[in-house]
Amino acid sequence: MNRFFGKAKCKALSPSLTDCTGKIDSRAESIDKKISQLNAQLVKYKDQMKKMKEGPAKSMVKQKALRVLKQKRMYEQQQENLAQQSFNMEQANYTIQSLKDTKTTVDAMKLEVKEMKKAFKQVKGDWEVPLTLYDLFSFINNNLK
Repeated sequence: MNRFFGKAKCKALSPSLTDCTGKIDSRAESIDKKISQLNAQLVKYKDQMKKMKEGPAKSMVKQKALRVLKQKRMYEQQQENLAQQSFNMEQANYTIQSLKDTKTTVDAMKLEVKEMKKAFKQVKGDWEVPLTLYDLFSFINNNLK
């Protein structure tokens, strides 16, 4: 049967936001290294230009320095974009974790309401236990004062 239809392909796990953020941060670090290399080149060209007299050789070094400066600006822009992407992913991850925590809290509160209903029934059978949290608090305030 596999001859006719082929085998099912293994489904790769989709990357998590944490993995993607790590990859983006590593790319930003590599861009940092490139920027530091370009800074070193700029310092070298600046020192060369200080030692040289005006003329075609100095203008060539100046043009090289301008090209390196343009590259540096481009890398800095890419680094800013990556930092913004990383920040957005971290915020999305934080929101997801907050929602998971909220769901856990709500589930725990539902369980506690059930436990409180059981406890109230054991204490006094004729009390009607409120179903909503607001009703529960008003019930407690009215009956326990």
